[in-house]
Amino acid sequence: MVSLLYIWLFSQSFHFHVAHLYAHLGYPSAQHIVGQRYLKGAGVVKDQEMAMHWFRRASQQDHPHGSFNLAVGKLKNITGSMAVGDIEMLLHVAARQGIQEAQELLENIIWTKSKPLPTKRVGSF
Repeated sequence: MVSLLYIWLFSQSFHFHVAHLYAHLGYPSAQHIVGQRYLKGAGVVKDQEMAMHWFRRASQQDHPHGSFNLAVGKLKNITGSMAVGDIEMLLHVAARQGIQEAQELLENIIWTKSKPLPTKRVGSF
């Protein structure tokens, strides 16, 4: 009975600890959940670097949301730099598995790369 009361009162923290256990066991969905919890500070102290760590672990197993969140984190410069090609690869993983936001972001990156750079005009009247 006491354990049920604890779960009810501290469900955010309890959920984080259960997900954290499964994340350490290598479950990519749990790794993504733990990353989300760190990113938002839900049941744990907010820590963007730890969030990116767990998104990276999930993305290494082709988890679509983990890949997408890691790519967005890299684009926002939350953690370290990453080549545009690596970001595109993460977005491809997410887009192939149906993440619409990943497809849209990928198309935007490709469109931006294909645009010619503006030329500088020098002193015309």
